[in-house]
Amino acid sequence: MTVQSPNPLVQVLPETAPFSEEQRSWLNGFFAGLLSLDNAGVTALSPAENAAVMGEADDGAPWHDPAMELPERMKLAEGKPLPRRLFAAMAQQDCGQCGYVCETYSAAIAEGKEGRLNLCAPGGKDTLRMLKTLTEEAGSAPAAAVPAEAASVAPAGPAGRSRENPALATFLSRRKLNGEGSEKETWHVEFDLTESGLDYVVGDAFGIVAQNDPRLVDAVIALLGARPDAAIGGKTLRDILLADRGLGPAPDALFQLISYVTGGETRQKAKRLAAGEDPDGDLDRLDVLGALHKFGGARLSPEAFVEALDELQPRLYSISSSCNATPGRISLTVDTVRYKIGTRPRWGVASTFLGERVSPGDKVPVYVQRAHGFGLPADPEIPVIMCGPGTGIAPFRAFLHDRKATKAPGRNWLFFGHQRRATDFFYEDELTALKEEGVLHGLTLAWSRDGKDKIYVQDRMRERGAELFAWLEQGAHFYVCGDAKRMAKDVERAMVDVVAEHGKRSADEAVAYVAALKKAGRYQADVY
Repeated sequence: MTVQSPNPLVQVLPETAPFSEEQRSWLNGFFAGLLSLDNAGVTALSPAENAAVMGEADDGAPWHDPAMELPERMKLAEGKPLPRRLFAAMAQQDCGQCGYVCETYSAAIAEGKEGRLNLCAPGGKDTLRMLKTLTEEAGSAPAAAVPAEAASVAPAGPAGRSRENPALATFLSRRKLNGEGSEKETWHVEFDLTESGLDYVVGDAFGIVAQNDPRLVDAVIALLGARPDAAIGGKTLRDILLADRGLGPAPDALFQLISYVTGGETRQKAKRLAAGEDPDGDLDRLDVLGALHKFGGARLSPEAFVEALDELQPRLYSISSSCNATPGRISLTVDTVRYKIGTRPRWGVASTFLGERVSPGDKVPVYVQRAHGFGLPADPEIPVIMCGPGTGIAPFRAFLHDRKATKAPGRNWLFFGHQRRATDFFYEDELTALKEEGVLHGLTLAWSRDGKDKIYVQDRMRERGAELFAWLEQGAHFYVCGDAKRMAKDVERAMVDVVAEHGKRSADEAVAYVAALKKAGRYQADVY
């Protein structure tokens, strides 16, 4: 007898799965409880609100704004040459996860030097589909369909200096930063770089080549009805799914594959999903496992299934340490991502890898991603203002430790915020000590859940507007790190308000003032 999940419509393991009745019975119960697969009560995720566009055009690319939605960006790029339209299709975060910035990735695709169209992690499927459309319209081959191993790849370079050629670093430790009762799970994570020979400067990011959660991998294999040790290209299916293939949102190629092996209405639904449509209103929950569950009647060969999946992408984290202060070591500040869609749990790949699965002494493939226009001023006397709520504090902890280690005389002011002071004041002891030592001249805090009114860092900026503007007039550099869609834009709006009020400028003049700061490299953002 086959054990079913709590939803009587769902049989987790197909009858063809290569297990005995006893094994299948146990696994069905395990996966049903773990995955809570169901078909009811799932509401599509609400799209993010469109943020107002601020600031002047960036060298003819007014769409280079991470808060702007894709359709609006593409409208602004209408009639432009192919490289500019490709540029507009990117997520505009210049995060470096693709190994480029948005503009250089676009240029590489347009010039035929980069064949992979699926490298923009923040842009996800929307960016991939638009890139495919643009390259097809231009007469280029839709290279996203080419397996990553066969696509053109830039020279790897020295080990640990690119995503294509990571080095090995030793995981040392993790320390929880939240107090008891916090709604978050945030870790201070440390690696030893001694054997890798890597160094870095503050402002750089650290690439982690993580592995998928084994629980998710085993569930995917079970629904596929395949053997974990099935040989594919010299590796086992399980090893490939652990380390080489992404198991997040189901790629269009997987739906295309399903359409080839099914018929009737099922085939039509798979084809519509492959085209970016949402026939059943459940696209938000269709990761790879969800797609296999939805199309449980499809019989996919392990080889074809693996080829249809995207490459597992590295994850980048802002570095929260200084090589000058702690040579040979590197630290990160990581929020562990856990959430539910419907009744099924989801786990962030790298964040849960760092937060629970990697053990002290383990060797992890890593690389240093050099910063693109984000770092301390060359002149150590220049004052800096840093705005980093939540894990956005990471690069600014690095800045402060670096300024202390190098005895930089410039003043330092940090705006930090989170939910509650008692449970979410990251690095409180360190920041207090830095204040007492005279390294941190200003520490302005904002707590959104401690009182009747929600207070955010942008509110504190307005409250301290006169002093903030005075620092700017004295040549200070301003930095912001965190959420690109909301927080970073709210901070920019607050900055414009501060300049308008305390600089006695019109709204247009205040916008131009902030734009001039950006152009001069005095307003820098590390957003995601």
